[in-house]
Amino acid sequence: MVSRMPESRIPFARPPCRADRRIAAGSILFVVACVLAGEWVLPPLFGNDVRIFSLLAALVVLAGVCTHRLQGESPADIGLRLDNFRKAARLLVPPMLAAALVLAGAGLFAGSLSAARYLTSGRLGTIAWLLWWALLQQYGLQGIVNRQAQILWGRGRRSVVFVAALFALLHLPNLPLVLVTFAGGLIWAWVYQRAPDILAPALSHWLMVLVLTSTLSPSMLHGMRVGAGYFNNRVRPLGARR
Repeated sequence: MVSRMPESRIPFARPPCRADRRIAAGSILFVVACVLAGEWVLPPLFGNDVRIFSLLAALVVLAGVCTHRLQGESPADIGLRLDNFRKAARLLVPPMLAAALVLAGAGLFAGSLSAARYLTSGRLGTIAWLLWWALLQQYGLQGIVNRQAQILWGRGRRSVVFVAALFALLHLPNLPLVLVTFAGGLIWAWVYQRAPDILAPALSHWLMVLVLTSTLSPSMLHGMRVGAGYFNNRVRPLGARR
């Protein structure tokens, strides 16, 4: 007699009731197009104009809302819920602690460790801004891209690696950021597929950015610049606070 495997206690998001692969692919492409425009096309033309950033962010959110409606997805389905937060957080804590220890060790070895870097005058506003930026990124990455990638390829390795690789490639040509965002993207996508929640990955993203920039030197991270801003110090990356 074959015993039954114990059921997972982690509630999964229900399968989309009207999943359409064309809508899934189109929504992913639209989000990527908005990010690429914000990184490569618009900054050289308009600089770090907050109105351009706000417009692109609004377009991504609007695309997400339309996608959720067309795919028959509820807020709970995409991770706008509270019941999965603790489960997602428990899955995120071990890799976060491991990464923080590695980064702290690297910063100590390189002499770039500065735990108080964000606690100086005028930096608290930056901390609050980074939290909002992390929440927006994780909504786009998990609530839109990861959710729709599961429609295309199902849950599991293929969709997780796709989400992480896409997230990493959007940080080109900053190779250190490409590496760390690929690692982070793998963890966040994996956790989201097991405990669909937006807030826990966003908080994790926010904290890891603070750890990263407090342990490694700005020169090593090239000022966290991506896209066209990587080559032009006068153009800050999309989402940079004024």
